[in-house]
Amino acid sequence: MIRRLLSLVVLSALLPGPATAQDRRPSHCIAIAQAPGVEYLHHASFAAPLDDYNVRLNYIDHSMFMIETQGGLRAVTDYAGFIGATRLPDVVTMNRAHISHWTPLPDPDIPHVLPGWSDRVGDPADHHLDLGEMLVRSVSTDIRSRAGDGVDENGNSIFVFEVAGLCIGHLGHLHHEPDDAQFAALGRLDVVMAPVDGGLTLSLPEMISTLQRLRSSVILPMHWFGPASLDRFLDGMEGDFAIDRRAESFLEVSLNTLPSRPTVIVLRPSYLTDPQ
Repeated sequence: MIRRLLSLVVLSALLPGPATAQDRRPSHCIAIAQAPGVEYLHHASFAAPLDDYNVRLNYIDHSMFMIETQGGLRAVTDYAGFIGATRLPDVVTMNRAHISHWTPLPDPDIPHVLPGWSDRVGDPADHHLDLGEMLVRSVSTDIRSRAGDGVDENGNSIFVFEVAGLCIGHLGHLHHEPDDAQFAALGRLDVVMAPVDGGLTLSLPEMISTLQRLRSSVILPMHWFGPASLDRFLDGMEGDFAIDRRAESFLEVSLNTLPSRPTVIVLRPSYLTDPQ
């Protein structure tokens, strides 16, 4: 029954038609609490054609990933202004805890630029961008103030990308464990990109606790500053999660190819260059 419902959701997600604030496409990530888990598939390359209902995630640098869809949409997370020698993405999301997570001068030719903060200080960003093949929405969290002596309410956004039936989350520059309401707003996350530096964002125990609660099928570590900080995170995750270290910078995944056991997949960051 769940698989049939997911198939209907995937088909409906491919139909065009932007949503208005009054008529938003419902989030299937919130509506469906559990997804089937099988095994993941890999063996692809940047910009290569994708099979039906597959998504490719390319780890670019620091906290930047590019999500590629079968229809050619490209969304880049925590966009800092440069992704390599390739065309501009269709959507970029940004967070501004540090300049390495955003740019004040995004290229004006990028169709959709989604800041993880609101122009009205303290208000949530509340993005809900329906591109037909992909839905991009935000869940706001607080960040530590730049002076270090307080909190900037709703200064960060966790962005969720709903595409091909998958729920893909990017935690941004997360400074606190989400509360119950924020976890509920996120819904199911099949894939989550998590900052694992252990201090500038969440402490390692807090990050591990957050990921244990999310129980995503695939966790992609980001925001690590070298082997030592990455290894500390992986040591803390062993036991509850399988660990899969890879030499590649990309992962291809679909609903039917998620791992049966929650798995941390380590990708190596690489700027993008179009194939010749």
